[in-house]
Amino acid sequence: MLAKKTSKNQVTLPKKALQEIPDTEYFDVTTKDGVLILKPVTMAQSGSRLAAVRRKIKDLGMEPADVDRAIAWARGRRGRRR
Repeated sequence: MLAKKTSKNQVTLPKKALQEIPDTEYFDVTTKDGVLILKPVTMAQSGSRLAAVRRKIKDLGMEPADVDRAIAWARGRRGRRR
């Protein structure tokens, strides 16, 4: 498959090359030894990660006091080596 770079530095990716990638609008673009590497990126809606964490906490049956103790424990370990 070939893709041509336009005068505006745009490249259209061949449909066949994208068939195995789910609906993806964004790609992380890197280069390595003169080779372009495109990695699909999933964009999450603002706040969706926090909502997922809250769901997990609820599913685990954790109470606010448990979260407070975990935060205090993590903050108390700063600068300490294991």
